[in-house]
Amino acid sequence: MGNTPHTGTRRIGDMQVSAVGLGGMPLSIEGRPDRDRAVATIHAALDLGITLIDTADAYSLNGDDFGHNESLIADALAEYGGDTSDVLVATKGGHTRTAEGGWSLDGSPAYLRQACEASLKRLGVEAIGLYQFHRPDPKVSVADSVGAIRELLDEGKIRFAGVSNFDPAQIIQANEILGGRLAAVQNQFSPAFRSSEPELELCDELGIAFLPWSPLGGIGKAGGLGTRFAPFAEIGAAHEVSPQQVCLAWMLAKSPVVVPIPGSSRSASIQDSAAATTLELTAQEVARLDASHQPAS
Repeated sequence: MGNTPHTGTRRIGDMQVSAVGLGGMPLSIEGRPDRDRAVATIHAALDLGITLIDTADAYSLNGDDFGHNESLIADALAEYGGDTSDVLVATKGGHTRTAEGGWSLDGSPAYLRQACEASLKRLGVEAIGLYQFHRPDPKVSVADSVGAIRELLDEGKIRFAGVSNFDPAQIIQANEILGGRLAAVQNQFSPAFRSSEPELELCDELGIAFLPWSPLGGIGKAGGLGTRFAPFAEIGAAHEVSPQQVCLAWMLAKSPVVVPIPGSSRSASIQDSAAATTLELTAQEVARLDASHQPAS
């Protein structure tokens, strides 16, 4: 396969996954690569030993294209020459898309059940590895939305249940509704966006996986991370690695429950991300990165 697999692992529920996952969103939204490059990126991740792939039904250009990323990942896994039995595909439901490409929400139990059934078909599986409620819907109580996820879990349609974009009180409520079976929380977290620290700390206390989305700052911003936050570039230079690799290693050092899911649309960028699992930062380096809140002007 040409690449050395990276072996750092974390846990989601009772399943071991690679310490860094692959975020699928850039492969399906505006500016996405062609199908061959997208599949090659997923295959590069698998070659590197990445066993967590994060997707969502809403990762698409618009409503007419809904489910694009799930179908792409299912195809890429089917076309891969190696064993994919240990790959956990994490998807989400609760976001809807308009024909023009806008985003909306539907957290109603009926819609979440319908969305889960559609995701099962697109992914070609009998049970979804990790199913995450994508975002609270202000029109529907968290209790009702998460209650629907609990039913899907009890019925065996999903193996693990997760939530996304939840605050600490909502995380505690969701875990109670799920009978202590909340396996993962996916919130935005990056050097530029640290307001999810309380959620990360809560997940650490409860032993729930915390999946930072846009860990490198989001689409179009990852390349400038070292310029905006100089310590990431300076520590990277000392280790002869990229600022992006330092960023992911910093997140991994924060807690054993953290599993970053950087998006990628090129094989080279996922190779760089995967290498973060072998980068060991000193306590002093982690403290310096923790303190680097302000971007350079």
